[in-house]
Amino acid sequence: QLWIAVELLTTGRDRRRLGQLQDLGRELELPLVAAGDVHMHSRGRRALQDVLTATRIGTTVERAGLALFQNGERHLRPVQRVAELHPPELLAAAVEIASRCTFSLEELRYEYPREIVPEGYTPAAWLRRLTEEGARHRWPEGVPVPTRQAIEHELTLIAELEYEPYFLTVHDIVRFARSRHILCQGRGSAANSAVCFCLGITEVDPGRMSLLFERFISRERNEPPDIDVDFEHERREEVIQYIYAKYGRDRAALAATVVSYRPKSAYRDVGKALGLDLEQVDRIARNLAFWDEGAVVEDRLREVGFDPASMRMRQLLSLARTLTGFPRHLSQHVGGFVVSRGPLSRLVPIENAAMADRSVIQWDKDDLDALGLLKVDILALGMLTAIRRALAMVAARTGRSFGLHDIPAEDPATYDMLCRADTVGVFQIESRAQMSMLPRLKPRRFYDLVIEVAIVRPGPIQGGMVHPYLRRRRGLEPVTYPSDDVKSVLERTLGVPIFQEQVMQIAMVAAGFTAGEADRLRRSMAAWRRKGGIEQYARPIIDGMVARGYEPEFAQAIFRQILGFGEYGFPESHAASFALLVYASAWLKCHEPAAFCAALLNSQPMGFYGPSQLVQDAQRHGVEVLPVDVIASAWETTDANARDASRPGTIRLGLHMVKGLSRAGADRLVAARIEPWESFEQLARRAQLDRRDLECLAKADALASVAGHRHAARWEVAGFEQRSPLLADAAPIEETPDLPEPAEGESIFEDYAALGLSLGRHPLALLRPLLAKRRMRTAAELLVARHGQVVHAAGLVTCRQRPGTASGVIFVTLEDETGQVNVVVWRDVSARQRRVLLGAQLLGVHGVLERDGDVAHLIAGRLEDLSPLLGGLTAASRDFH
Repeated sequence: QLWIAVELLTTGRDRRRLGQLQDLGRELELPLVAAGDVHMHSRGRRALQDVLTATRIGTTVERAGLALFQNGERHLRPVQRVAELHPPELLAAAVEIASRCTFSLEELRYEYPREIVPEGYTPAAWLRRLTEEGARHRWPEGVPVPTRQAIEHELTLIAELEYEPYFLTVHDIVRFARSRHILCQGRGSAANSAVCFCLGITEVDPGRMSLLFERFISRERNEPPDIDVDFEHERREEVIQYIYAKYGRDRAALAATVVSYRPKSAYRDVGKALGLDLEQVDRIARNLAFWDEGAVVEDRLREVGFDPASMRMRQLLSLARTLTGFPRHLSQHVGGFVVSRGPLSRLVPIENAAMADRSVIQWDKDDLDALGLLKVDILALGMLTAIRRALAMVAARTGRSFGLHDIPAEDPATYDMLCRADTVGVFQIESRAQMSMLPRLKPRRFYDLVIEVAIVRPGPIQGGMVHPYLRRRRGLEPVTYPSDDVKSVLERTLGVPIFQEQVMQIAMVAAGFTAGEADRLRRSMAAWRRKGGIEQYARPIIDGMVARGYEPEFAQAIFRQILGFGEYGFPESHAASFALLVYASAWLKCHEPAAFCAALLNSQPMGFYGPSQLVQDAQRHGVEVLPVDVIASAWETTDANARDASRPGTIRLGLHMVKGLSRAGADRLVAARIEPWESFEQLARRAQLDRRDLECLAKADALASVAGHRHAARWEVAGFEQRSPLLADAAPIEETPDLPEPAEGESIFEDYAALGLSLGRHPLALLRPLLAKRRMRTAAELLVARHGQVVHAAGLVTCRQRPGTASGVIFVTLEDETGQVNVVVWRDVSARQRRVLLGAQLLGVHGVLERDGDVAHLIAGRLEDLSPLLGGLTAASRDFH
């Protein structure tokens, strides 16, 4: 099973090399075989190969020297060319080896782990016992008949396909998390399962949702189900290490994901390899947006001083365009865990991850699916962390246990808040698109939230489902169904298919698909942009519906909607799981705004909004926000009235808000406050704060209560030095001079620099006289402006969005002292004023106000960069695709 590879690459030394290897073969009694050392598919990729080699070794092509190949021969050469270079017997050996390479993935046999079944039980018996125990807990008065039938149907199919260990493995992981009080929630297709509901894996009762079990498990598909479980993002590592500890690093590993080149990364790597300096590379990359392509990039190069016609730039453009979309590096999947009975290395290649105590499979999740490996998605969700923290604050203040199950259902005040689109910080429905939808959809019950989560997605938008649904909901058009069968599927969404499950059900009841065929259709919907293949279902769906008496126009409309779902349609089960967290976070915002704001601040980064917007929103809801204070602040933001249930509306910003402050220094500071202290110096010495930590605290005005205003605090810090233990508590010798307080504008500037927010007036309140001279209206004034009115507004840019389904439209959120302004920038305006749009921190917009009921947008006609008015103040925005 051993050959000597002979690679003849026309280097001028091929004859001597062949002779040496033939001598070695005779000496070792080993045969020789023709090989090519192939690195590229065609000779034309030689330049790209050189660039990638230079990138890999961290140098330029010019300096790579002998690390580069001597010529372009390492490509897939024609047989005739290989035959000219190699003796015939070496080519025959290559054919022989190829004929012996008959390995198939079918030869690999995955086996589930055994640990999750107690002695004396079979997997089926143990799963049934846990399911029955869960059913008694869920329905103390008795399991409803339809639910009992669903449970029996599911258990029968699970037993037939021998999937019990999979459910038991996920149940064990969820059980561990809950034993450690880690909030978790199953989502995705698992929410279609009554068994998962009984096991506590999900909180969605499929009996209430009319969900489809075949979306989760299909006899015809015959592959393991896929269960996604979200855990608190700050505590997911505990769950991951539990899995490694239980099964061992040799039997458990995370799936990989292939990270591909995007335009910015492609231009960066190619630019550096071609010898551009870092400043030039940064200039090019910073001026590129993720959507820039084609001739537009040449314009971007001109904008930053490069000539696209030069030889170097032509090379850059050609190579970077080719490289975009190539695999860049292997990374960890967001949470796909594989667990096996024996060593994983017998099934798949594994390697150590860059992070400590983690192993990674070198295959991605699609490869794992092909092999049928057990994969559990252990995902991280920031909102779970925030909800758990908020619930804990409510419990601490009220003195009684308070969990998710204690949140009252169908609270009218919460729905009133949602109908006003008052959803800053609320899970899933805080984006601009969701805020625009809420006043139109006006959710009044839980199922409305399920629809809300799903309808603002590319699938329903591209499929043309949004406006028909809203018109029917408002009573502007009649709700009709082509048949009773279709009505049974679409009645809950007013005759408009919104969810993946509904498309599957229509294919079954109207086109005659089996459950397995419908599931394959669903999988094609999810992957058609990437892999194609959905077109094969056009004729079966259309012909099947026409044969059953449906109008051809209706059948074709259904298929167009199916194509829309290829642009990311939401499963109802997934939407229902998310809607639970939508309602919980909305209720907390409505009834416990202080705890909710503190929890969000402690869970950053997450969501659409930064700390500044979250704090301002909380203040608008009556929450008093106290500043960071070295004698009162904990590390995290806290409920300032934790022991007074009658005053739930005050929070104290935590030391974690101070940029640059070390966690170790903050912990020592909090510990040092336990004993009495007499001065700032005494407290700082006991906490052993270094110069850097003290300067960070002074910049953040966190020393105000012990050292006075910022100028005085900085004077104290400048003169502070650590003393020997003998003199540690000696009184200071120097007196502090009477320094003037900083001006209001200076304080706000320092607040943003040190904390990312200010509890003083909004920066635009100070600039309002200047803005008023420019006829710039406030957000509050725009609320009462009439539809079609020409208006001018300005605000800090807090968010830019360019959804893939928006045809190049960019949505911008501006913030001033009175609220937010929603700006729509059409493609022609964004192309004409791109640098202003993407670069301005303080943006002026001249345009027309459009109003649809309670929803108002400012349609931009001209943009103006007013950032110089800020005088260097830094206000970061969160930009999304």
